[in-house]
Amino acid sequence: MSSRVNHVSVSARDLEEGIAFYAELLGAERLATPAFGLPVAWLALGRTQLHLFRSNDAPVHHHFGVTVDDLEGPYRFAERNDAFERETFGHHLIELPGDVVQLYLRDPSGNLVELDCAGVARLPDDIRAELRPLWDFRPQSEENLSARLFVPD
Repeated sequence: MSSRVNHVSVSARDLEEGIAFYAELLGAERLATPAFGLPVAWLALGRTQLHLFRSNDAPVHHHFGVTVDDLEGPYRFAERNDAFERETFGHHLIELPGDVVQLYLRDPSGNLVELDCAGVARLPDDIRAELRPLWDFRPQSEENLSARLFVPD
């Protein structure tokens, strides 16, 4: 299976201060961001994204995301191990704008892991039946709907 890390998530007491810091330190560029129901900003760092979440401490939203070329194997593993994370972002299997599927799970230590895969239509029917589009439970503006998880080359 081919995989790569596509983003890192960290907390920020003040989003604008965090954005300015990473822009100056690393040349990060602000990107369009979906509405997740909490203050968040996406930044581009080359082909990787940095996500800043408004928080005073290391919240439950801290996670890392890994791109996978097939979601069925990891989904079945999480299903067998009761590892789905259904609360943090409102559901364990979410469709994002741009035909990307996110699967959220927790490792044995409680760390939040996000697996990302392109192509809703590639999912088996029983898994697709579990999928919830983000816009069905979080209102999205036109800009939110233009957001893309993968930074273009």
